[in-house]
Order: sequence, then C-alpha cells, then structure tokens
Amino acid sequence: MQKIINDCREWIKNQVESAGASGVILGLSGGIDSAVVSVLARQALGHNGTFGIIMPCHSIKKDEEDAKLTAEKFDVPYKIIDLSEIFDGILKLIGDVPILAQSNLKARLRMSVLYSVAQAKNFLVCGTSNRSEFYTGYFTKYGDAGVDLMPLANFLKREVREAAKILGLPDEIINKAPSAGLYEGQTDESDMGFTYEILDEYLTSGKINNSQARDRIEAMHAKSEHKRKQIPIFKF
Repeated sequence: MQKIINDCREWIKNQVESAGASGVILGLSGGIDSAVVSVLARQALGHNGTFGIIMPCHSIKKDEEDAKLTAEKFDVPYKIIDLSEIFDGILKLIGDVPILAQSNLKARLRMSVLYSVAQAKNFLVCGTSNRSEFYTGYFTKYGDAGVDLMPLANFLKREVREAAKILGLPDEIINKAPSAGLYEGQTDESDMGFTYEILDEYLTSGKINNSQARDRIEAMHAKSEHKRKQIPIFKF
C-alpha cells in the first residue's frame, strides 16, 4: 500500500503539471475519503498547491469539526463557506422537491463553489469518490462527481482505510461510519442496504453469499451507468 500511496501522490502532481494548473481544490466533508485526498494532495503539491473548502448546508456540526481536525493537523489551507442560506433560497424558488433531490442540490451547489474558487486560483477540482461508491453510483452526477481528477476511484473502501492509517489520520476519522451527513444517524451502508465489507469483497472476487445484496449491487450499478458514461452526442 505504501507504494500505491507514493504512486498516487506522483500521479496527482503529474495531473496538475500536465494541465498547467497551480494546485488542487477539494471539498472537505469530515469523512475519511476527503481526508485521505487532502493529505495526499498536500504531500504532493505543498501548502500553496492545496486548498480545501468546508461547505456546511444544514449539516451536522461534528462533520465540520472533523474536517477542520484533519486540515489543521496536516496543514491543509481551508475556508468555511456556509451554503444553508443559498440552499434555502433556491428551494423557496423551485418549491418542494424530494429529499434525494435536495441532497443532490447540496452536492451541486458545493461543486459550483469549488469550480468558482478553482478558476480564480488556476486550480483543478479534485474528487474524493472511491471505487466502491463509483461502481454503485453512490455519488451525485454533476455534484461530487463533477471534478477534474479522481485519485481514489480505484481504491476500495477498505483500501482507503488502510491508506488513512499509513498517512496517520486521526482514529476518529478512520473509524467514523461513512455518511453523507444528511441527518443524525444516517450512514452510507444503511442507504445502500449492504456493508462496504460485502461490496468490497464482491468487487474483488465477483462472489457473494448474500443474493439480495448481490442483486441490489448490480441493480445500483446498472441504474447509475449513465453517471459513468460520457454525455451522448448525436452524430450525423
């Protein structure tokens, strides 16, 4: 894993250099994925080449505290931009929308902020999705998937945790239940209907004892295929 971490750092650096950019910017959620990416980017690009933005939007306060914890421990420059008022204003204009659409709106607002700041800094927007999320489509199209590079998209969730331990992330971040932070007690695994352990094993071996989990994983993959494909363009 140490070699993979070293290679990933070098890859991030090469991506920035080949794009003629000055660094990367990413959203800091307080979760393990964004924490790992922020540390890898900081080590690859230095203090001036990395910037994180914490963007609460009627969020759980603990997530903001965890995001600050990692940023301050590893000297990752960051800024806090609260999007709650903007989010409320948009909902007021468009009317009632389902909870899922509201959570997707939050992700797309955050990505809009990241790209605006990135353009001002000549930075690339760095994604934090891992392989497990990418396969099942557990991300928002044009939200947290609207990025310029994805360092962790080939890392299983368990590999992200392994990398986090090697990088020295705080135990409370490593052991924190993965969550989109939509409400107190919400977790990724409860939303998906299976654990990351089951999902990672399936992605590694193609085998799974739980037929219901297998069917749900494949259904999520099929339903989210459009998220991973290039935009269809009519040709004549």
